[in-house]
Amino acid sequence: MSEKTHPVPTNRTSDRKPSVRKNPLLIGVGVAALLVVAGVGYGVYQQQSSQTQTEASWDNLQVQTLEQHSNWVWSVAVSSDGKMLASSSEDNTIKLWDVETGELIRTIEGHRGGVLSVAFSPDGQTLASSSKDLTIKLWNLQTGELIRTIEAHAKFPRSLVFSPDGQMIVSSSWDRTAKLWNVQTGELVRTFQGHTAGIFAIAINPDGRSIATVSKDKTIKLWDLQTGELIRVMEGHTDSIRSLAFSPNGQQLATGSNDATIKIWNVSTGELIRTLEGHASLVNAVAFSTDGKKLASGSDDKTVKLWDLQSGEAIRTLYGHSDVVNSVAFSADQPILVSGSKDRTVKVWRY
Repeated sequence: MSEKTHPVPTNRTSDRKPSVRKNPLLIGVGVAALLVVAGVGYGVYQQQSSQTQTEASWDNLQVQTLEQHSNWVWSVAVSSDGKMLASSSEDNTIKLWDVETGELIRTIEGHRGGVLSVAFSPDGQTLASSSKDLTIKLWNLQTGELIRTIEAHAKFPRSLVFSPDGQMIVSSSWDRTAKLWNVQTGELVRTFQGHTAGIFAIAINPDGRSIATVSKDKTIKLWDLQTGELIRVMEGHTDSIRSLAFSPNGQQLATGSNDATIKIWNVSTGELIRTLEGHASLVNAVAFSTDGKKLASGSDDKTVKLWDLQSGEAIRTLYGHSDVVNSVAFSADQPILVSGSKDRTVKVWRY
């Protein structure tokens, strides 16, 4: 088995010059482990299964580490053109990064609590954020100026996403509701109610016709976006469900849970297709690759895993974060995977 290593960075405060580290991951021979050299921890990139031709590109993996947040990173997102990366943090800020260079473009301030989620509009002109201050804010990406504040939920709005046409935002909250908002006016269009515990995350089908929510109540609910009606309930996880994502074609739904598993569901029937097992702790984030053939997951076990969805096997485990991985996101047009962690860093994995 081959292994590849790269340094785990130290944390930097937000008033210092951005630190960007580009480290080709060198191939060595040995077992996966945490190496300690002169007191500096080294993350290990481990190949977990036999390599196929379609997976060969992961052998050339490089990683950039972006260090500017002064508290843990809750969420990461990549713009539709793949040029900009947004990260949100418990330090109450949002940071915009140049994906190519890793340079910090702008720090956006205005929330009065940790920023739990960020999302780019499809046209790349607007950024939406949700915060522990119970608000959703819309920002002009060109200027960084605040467009609008929405007094959104009675408890933390944990997650938000734009509709495919960019006209609506859907948010989910610990107050057990999901809400649909008009982007232009900030008005509430519809409230989705039915969960018996807080909602961890929300996702919208790429066809724009339905949304899915996951909750501490261990259920997945699929809703009609236009009518607000509940379409179906999916059950199978044995603990709270923290994350979800629709496949690019909208036919499958992936969910990650406190039970340390990922489940893949048929959206049309609600049937369970496959269970992915391999993480040692709860799964905080899941994301489909653009071609829908791979899935990335981030966990409390401090790792990011890459899964082949046809076989259900873990292809790679990416080590390097020194704390919980809260968020993962693929670039739509570049071979890039991004992860955000409680270790206060963002990692950009290039393959």
